[in-house]
Amino acid sequence: MAIVVVLMCAVPALWVMLTFNRLVRLRNQSRTAWADIDVQLQRRHDLVPRLVEVVKGYAAHERATLAAVTELRAQAQSAHGAAVQGQAEDALSQALGRLIALREAYPELKANRNFAQLSAALVEVEDHLQYARRFYNGAVRDFNDGIQRFPAMLIAGAFGFRSAEFFQTENGSQQAPNVELGR
Repeated sequence: MAIVVVLMCAVPALWVMLTFNRLVRLRNQSRTAWADIDVQLQRRHDLVPRLVEVVKGYAAHERATLAAVTELRAQAQSAHGAAVQGQAEDALSQALGRLIALREAYPELKANRNFAQLSAALVEVEDHLQYARRFYNGAVRDFNDGIQRFPAMLIAGAFGFRSAEFFQTENGSQQAPNVELGR
């Protein structure tokens, strides 16, 4: 009889422990995925001033485009939260696309080695960023599923687990900026 009582107490306690640990693992995975996005965004933000400086020398009368890119970079760096940062990064992506498009109007810029290298680095960062976003959203999906399913939702609520936000783009901005390197 004592064994039955011990098992009746041990089995639910074991289930609570395993469920809690699974939710912690899923939460940490989504946080790690966000950190990966943050690294790629920082790489992108670091490239922008260098790209702007190269373009300034060739496209002096394109001040509005350069100012917009610089301003949008600052907004993106100060944005907090996946949804807000997603919107800011979309605007920056569009402005970077316009900046890269300037190379067609300025043949000297097109031939500039620094511009070509920075453009290639930007394309690489955009590719890594796209992968990091997909991974993050998958991790958030798994975490949110984990805390919203019954009976795990009882444990999640008791221990304060909250849904995470997806890193979303605005409607119509799902495509990366068109960046051609003219190789």
